[in-house]
Amino acid sequence: MPFGEIVIGSPGSGKSTYAYGKHQLFTALDRPISIVNLDPANENIPYPCALDIASLVTLEDVMVEHGLGPNGAMLYCMEYLDANFDWLDVRLQALGKDAYVLFDLPGQVELSTNHESLKRIIEKLTKRGFRLACVHLCDAHYVTDASKYVSVLLLSLRTMLHLELPHINVLSKIDLITQYGELDFNLDFYTEVQDLSHLENLLSSASPRYAALNMAICSLIEDYALVGFETLAVEDKHSMLHLTHAIDRATGYVYVPPPGSAPAGTVPISSSQPNSDAGRPNTYALFSSAAGPLPGVRSNVHDVQERWVDAKDDWDAYERKEWRKEGEAVRDAKARQEAAKKNSEPEEKSDGGKSRIRMRGPPGSTGT
Repeated sequence: MPFGEIVIGSPGSGKSTYAYGKHQLFTALDRPISIVNLDPANENIPYPCALDIASLVTLEDVMVEHGLGPNGAMLYCMEYLDANFDWLDVRLQALGKDAYVLFDLPGQVELSTNHESLKRIIEKLTKRGFRLACVHLCDAHYVTDASKYVSVLLLSLRTMLHLELPHINVLSKIDLITQYGELDFNLDFYTEVQDLSHLENLLSSASPRYAALNMAICSLIEDYALVGFETLAVEDKHSMLHLTHAIDRATGYVYVPPPGSAPAGTVPISSSQPNSDAGRPNTYALFSSAAGPLPGVRSNVHDVQERWVDAKDDWDAYERKEWRKEGEAVRDAKARQEAAKKNSEPEEKSDGGKSRIRMRGPPGSTGT
């Protein structure tokens, strides 16, 4: 059964950067991943692309041929992909029945909020057996302004209701949040979408004319009680691992390495028991971990706040120190390996390669 992620978000939210980081992470974990670019305007793709919509249609060609603007041409491209879904289906089948596919989508929010083309494409993928989750990236700096935060909440809610998928809303670029000013509340207030009535004073002071409308929108969001956020710093492995665990739990994905791919140092299966499961991962434990609380160094939002908000400079200095130690350890290990290799090599012979050892033949023969 193939699994996948539908990565959406407004322009500049970090979708392509996230896809590239996910490829690096999965490569390090030895997990399979195939990235599909479905953004016809994305010309500078940073990640290895298994499938590119540019082979079918490009934004520039549509704009020239039909005289459309960027937004209209983007909607046309997605409708064209929907009408030619067989082109996508055949190439996805070539990736294998157990593929893990990340779909990098365009940044136009109308595609995920009210236009039907993307929703129809997702429905067709689901009918083909894909287990999908939607990863909605929102720039973390929006939480520094109350009105922008409410707008992001409303956008996330509308996207969830429209696409009808398991949904992971993500505050991306959390490592840069301190550049936009101090937070009015702790980070968990924004990620867990707590009592939004606390925003009333902030919203009224910013736009008193629309105070009643703002509070009505907040009440609507709270009535649905669907929106929540994870956090993401792409360059931080703990943050990437935590988000990966959250997505895997949403899709029900549990990665079990295939037979014969056990890590180095594990005990091999006895040859007398070729069909034994002794050397295979404990499937029950894997499923229990997948359904349990999210593990990880920064699975708690309070730890995230300490790392990126309260003590960012101290943590940055600590990590630089640890990276320096790690680099020195790698350098020393490499030096020791080279020294051991040099010592194990036979000494060069001083007479141009001719041995000075006198060979003796059998008794009675003349030595040479």
